Amino acid sequence: MDETKHYQTAPEDRVSLAQKIAYGIGSFVNNLLGAAIGTMAIVLNLGLGMNPAIVGMLMSLPRLVDAFIDPVMGYISDHTRSRFGRRRPYIFLGAIFSGVVFALMWQIQPGHTEHYYFWFFIFAWTLFYIAYTVYAAPWVGLGYEMTPDYHERTRLMGYSNWIGQFAWVAAPWFYKIMENKAWFPDSVTGARKLAIVVGAIVVIFGIVPALVCREKGQPQPAAPAEGAKGAVKTLWNNSKQFFKGFGVTFQNSDFRRLCTATFLVFNGFMLVSAFSSYIIIYYVFKGNQDQGATYMGWFGLVSSIATFCVIPLVTWISSKVGKRRAFLISTGLSIVGYALKAACYSQTTPWIVILPAPLIAFGLGGLFTLMGSMIADVCDMDELKTGNRREATYGAIYWWMVKLGMALAFAISGHLLNYTGFKVELGSLQSTQTLFLMRVFDIGVPIIASFIAIFTMRGYQITEEKAHKIRYQLEKRRGKWNDECCEGSAVPETV
Repeated sequence: MDETKHYQTAPEDRVSLAQKIAYGIGSFVNNLLGAAIGTMAIVLNLGLGMNPAIVGMLMSLPRLVDAFIDPVMGYISDHTRSRFGRRRPYIFLGAIFSGVVFALMWQIQPGHTEHYYFWFFIFAWTLFYIAYTVYAAPWVGLGYEMTPDYHERTRLMGYSNWIGQFAWVAAPWFYKIMENKAWFPDSVTGARKLAIVVGAIVVIFGIVPALVCREKGQPQPAAPAEGAKGAVKTLWNNSKQFFKGFGVTFQNSDFRRLCTATFLVFNGFMLVSAFSSYIIIYYVFKGNQDQGATYMGWFGLVSSIATFCVIPLVTWISSKVGKRRAFLISTGLSIVGYALKAACYSQTTPWIVILPAPLIAFGLGGLFTLMGSMIADVCDMDELKTGNRREATYGAIYWWMVKLGMALAFAISGHLLNYTGFKVELGSLQSTQTLFLMRVFDIGVPIIASFIAIFTMRGYQITEEKAHKIRYQLEKRRGKWNDECCEGSAVPETV
């Protein structure tokens, strides 16, 4: 399909700079919560001595709860009636709830059994992910509805992803902070103090999108029937509509492709994300945790700086060749970066470990800049077919797929690490086969997953012109069409 025809963004479709920044601050909080819990989890293995497989299972099970409540929260947000809107009340309360729970759940003392730690964190992390979902699902839905324009959506997501990268600048240094003997007696104490700081940041910055961003006026659901029988009937009808909407969402082939591609690229990365840390510590620096932690921080910093550059570049490429082709280009470049790791895990010149980072940054940097924008286009197509606006539902189901895969990745990663033969008590005496298998998995898994994602996205069909035609029909249906917005376009009756 033609991806070269372009349209101008109407002034009324532009999102103000203040709102773009505020929405991006929400992305920073969203990323910080996800990055912090993943980065700090290494303390469970290296600080509390838990088995990696147990840690992987521990990180997986609460994620399953998170994945299954995401669509429910999205549905609730889409059907909320409030003078403050459908999204902002949940964003405000969810930020406070998430920050407080995050700070409290790391206030754990050493000296307990592995069984005790397992059940403590199962409960604490499940509660955290519920709070996280109350914040994240409405925040995602808010971004999809802030503008109806094809390119402005990508620009908004570019701002969001760019500001959100600051969380990934900080997170790689968390282990270095926690294990710093000049500040804390041990990494567990460091985790307790760091969690309080992270929780406070989440509360303070997390409420910003609720205070600054504005929701587009959309039709609200009808008021519930009065009386007990009416309330029961309304609950029953809402339950039916929820499951019906869930099914309708997955019938959209373009949406399935977006979910599948994200599942592969993101979770291909997440499955072996911890392996880089172990390889840097135990292969490149032969068990020296202090030096390893320093280079982990530098690798993360270079990755984040590269991603800052990648996001506007991918946004620009998308405006020239379309979102689908931009995804194919950015994912292809990340594959080259992953392959380059094979030569850059060097014991003689350890600094070159950071060289693949700029190319690898194209993977996730391009992914989350483009996918949010493309899902917003899918929401328009859904409204054209069903007459309903379901941004938060689509966003929640999209992240449901991601988180389901993440739960699976966490569950498998610990067993995969055990399969390599890694044993923390061996320290620098890990076997040659163990260190080799770590590198094979770290490099091979994301490459294979990314290749499959590229193949999947070849069939994605919503181009700029098709998105423009869909919007024309929606605005014409609403009686709000502005001819200046799409002057000169020939629009068929159906898409």
